[in-house]
Amino acid sequence: MAIKEHPRQKKNNVPLPGTATATASPTTAASRMTAVVRIVVGLVFAWAFVDKVFGLGYATPDKGAWINGGSPTKGFLGSLDHGPFADMFRSWAGAGFADWLFMLGLAGVGVALVLGVGLRVAAGAGTLMMLLMWAAEWPLARFTDAGQPTMSTNPIIDYHIIYALVLITLAVVAAGNTWGLGRTWANLGSVRKNPWLR
Repeated sequence: MAIKEHPRQKKNNVPLPGTATATASPTTAASRMTAVVRIVVGLVFAWAFVDKVFGLGYATPDKGAWINGGSPTKGFLGSLDHGPFADMFRSWAGAGFADWLFMLGLAGVGVALVLGVGLRVAAGAGTLMMLLMWAAEWPLARFTDAGQPTMSTNPIIDYHIIYALVLITLAVVAAGNTWGLGRTWANLGSVRKNPWLR
């Protein structure tokens, strides 16, 4: 026995009173949730940039602020005490090129995510940054060079890998199209000619 749809229900795709429960479509809910994740992760990157520039007293004290002559990379890279790349990363600590690349990466990824533009570029740059930081921390090591426990909670999957996967996912699902400027950005002539800029 076939059930006939009421003509008004079919035309407007709106449930009639007493016929169905109105709910948000999964696609709408998913796009809104990915937009929230995009903005929140963008603010994580943007906050790290602002804190390191101005030394707001959280991760970076006032005297360590970049505008006060501090180095955004010296503390992290200079304190590495294990892993096969520790010597290389320690040699980068406080170097101008490392400071500038790190800060441009934080700012660029943060702004791109918050605005919802250039998510493919942000995913590539952010993933590279996260993989370099993963290699610097080297969670595979159980002990430091001095023989102390590293306190690594997982030898492979840590927060750097999670952030990288989130960045890639946001780019793949075009998360900038909801509550962002993704559609406007994608319609720019230079972006249409170079889809990798999306």
